[in-house]
Amino acid sequence: MSKTGSKEERDLVNMLWDVGFAAMRAPASGGATKRPLPDVLAGNGELYLAIEVKSSRLEHIYIDNEKITNLKEFSKIFGSKSYIGAKFIRKPWRFIKLEDLHITPSNNYRVNQELAFTKGIDFDEMIEESKQTKLL
Repeated sequence: MSKTGSKEERDLVNMLWDVGFAAMRAPASGGATKRPLPDVLAGNGELYLAIEVKSSRLEHIYIDNEKITNLKEFSKIFGSKSYIGAKFIRKPWRFIKLEDLHITPSNNYRVNQELAFTKGIDFDEMIEESKQTKLL
């Protein structure tokens, strides 16, 4: 993983701690294990989040199909809500539900800034939406 990706993960973990979640970077993400682990895992005893973090200086972020499959599998087993945390440099965080991702012709996934800022939600919205979904 690039230094930028690690920095973004650490920043997100700190943001989650600041709003009352215990949060951590999954040290085995990025190929150190065959297990389907997210980049960031967070919970507050009632709500659990599994987030695959992607950052870019470019207009698009590409995500391998395997990453999404693994995130879905982990979230199903763990009982967490799953998001792609997209951080375009010099732009605010956006969190995209997996069903809103664009599927490429090669059956991978793409998030561009337009999708991130039209269908994605900001950090506060993700926390609030996740709480509302948990209440239903």
